[in-house]
Amino acid sequence: MLDLPRLRALHAVAVHGSVAAAADALGYSPSAVSQQIAKLERETRTPLLERRGRGVVLTDAAEALAAAAEQLLALMERAETELEERRGQPSGLLSVAAFPTAARGLLPGVLAELSARHASLDVRLTEADPHLSPALVARGVIDLAVAHDWDVAPLPTPEGVERTVIGDDPSELLVPAGHPLAGREAVRREELAGERWICQPPGSVCHDWLVRTLRAAGQEPVLAHQVAEYETQTALVAAGLGIALVPWLGRGPLPGEVTVVPLEPAPVRRLYALWRPGAARRPAIVETVGALRRHWRAEPERKRG
Repeated sequence: MLDLPRLRALHAVAVHGSVAAAADALGYSPSAVSQQIAKLERETRTPLLERRGRGVVLTDAAEALAAAAEQLLALMERAETELEERRGQPSGLLSVAAFPTAARGLLPGVLAELSARHASLDVRLTEADPHLSPALVARGVIDLAVAHDWDVAPLPTPEGVERTVIGDDPSELLVPAGHPLAGREAVRREELAGERWICQPPGSVCHDWLVRTLRAAGQEPVLAHQVAEYETQTALVAAGLGIALVPWLGRGPLPGEVTVVPLEPAPVRRLYALWRPGAARRPAIVETVGALRRHWRAEPERKRG
């Protein structure tokens, strides 16, 4: 009989593309994953990995076995969901992925609440790009994802994934305190021509939104500095090096050298929770989604305070 942990290791390599990435996802060392697959090769008497360049690739037999493992893991998930549902209490392991500002600004409170209320539930958090997390959910790599999109870049939801809205995250302009826009009650997008922008790097949802929106307003944005962390963007604004568009969730305490100016119409990104249909009734999923919504409702009040 095939060993389930070994099949899980092979499936992780198939999903993530390398032994090292699979090890990160599973919380093992790369050598442990390699050992699991080596044992599976002996167990099946079939080569599963081929050396190619500096890495490895799955053989055709391994691809077929990984596909079967995915189906088996889905069956296991349904069985675990039914057992947990019968007990009526959240329990077991729940893997959660969230984009960085949600992992920092929303998830700590949620995880603390779940830990205090449900001692039998083990929630484990991983940061993931919102572009990637829907596919990770669909493939069974993670159980629940917190992702976001903008109006001009809707979040794709692959087959086999359900989602619900957590809430809307408004964004505002951050400008240096001595900037001509500082002190304004509101600014329209058409007034931002020629400004030097501090934004996230290309390929991120926030970067794409900024470029598309300003071009739609007849402007070619001047992207002076491109950095991923909103705290770094805020520091650059404080130094007088440009302006930035920062969501509430990504905004920590602001230094005195930075002023907030509302942008009209107000840019909004929407937050979602995503999971597989087979786990929709799982008490751990239900409780976690509820906690996400409760903590999100409190988030704007903290920002205003």
